[in-house]
Amino acid sequence: MTDISAATTLRPAREWSINWTDAGPFIALGVLLVVGYVVNPDFLTVTNLANVITRSAFIAIIAVGATFVISSGGLDLSVGSMAAFVTGIMILSMNRLVPSLGILSISAGMGIVLVAGILCGLINGLIVTIGKIEPFIATLGTMGIFRALITYMANGGTIPIDRSLRDAYRPVYFGTLAGIPIPIVVSIVVALIASFILYKTKYGRRCAAVGANEDVARYSGISVSKIRTTAYVIQGACVAIAAICYVPRLGAATPTTGLLWELQVITAVVIGGTALRGGKGHIWGTVAGAVILELIANLMVLSDFVSEYLVSAVQGVIIIIAMLIQRFSK
Repeated sequence: MTDISAATTLRPAREWSINWTDAGPFIALGVLLVVGYVVNPDFLTVTNLANVITRSAFIAIIAVGATFVISSGGLDLSVGSMAAFVTGIMILSMNRLVPSLGILSISAGMGIVLVAGILCGLINGLIVTIGKIEPFIATLGTMGIFRALITYMANGGTIPIDRSLRDAYRPVYFGTLAGIPIPIVVSIVVALIASFILYKTKYGRRCAAVGANEDVARYSGISVSKIRTTAYVIQGACVAIAAICYVPRLGAATPTTGLLWELQVITAVVIGGTALRGGKGHIWGTVAGAVILELIANLMVLSDFVSEYLVSAVQGVIIIIAMLIQRFSK
């Protein structure tokens, strides 16, 4: 057999080969759905799945931003505290503007929280890039700062949304668009935009290059500081978008808002196939990872296998297993 004929014979095998790293999160999602149905048939009802995916939307949106940060070789442990802080800013701003703007204060609050989220992300990015502080230490510090600020703003209690705004704001979480809950629609739109940026733009390619090898990227003329700072800004914007969707759910911000979200976010990103060491990101895998986490928590509630109070412990085990798989798969 000639080399040409051999190549022709082997080509279909390559074309039909499966990238298990990319497909893994979706295979796991499918297996989890089957297991859930076996354990409790109510698990696969439309109502239950819609509720689960809606609850996962907040983590999915934030995790999409974290995919950029981690792909660029960074890490952000402050996302949960940041979510609480910007949520408090948003509610206080809307309450202050109600007498003069009425219902329009909701739109103003959304604009304010986006600016606040972007600024928080920018601060994190500048501390890491200009301050030359390790991302773990830098965002650990801002995590404490953001959590302390929301506690101070709430005076240790809660910051409730003005009663006159509650009914007008409820549809942002409880409403639907073409039968799909609005938080799910928002998370899909965010993922679509993020996919385009990460896979189709020069910034996305440079983001992966910086995460893969910082020195090579710098010698290639890429501004490592600019790329990483922008990734943290994207993260901040995603936190703000998640906060916009989250406010109508509870109608208040508290010092415990967003508690341990950073664990869920990082776990979702790792489950989704993004390498924690940087250089590789999977937006839709990240979204699938966020849904998987919420499905597992829901399954724990519907079954008697494991106490629902051990959800965080299970998530911790999952991220350790995912990291071991990434390490040994190399």
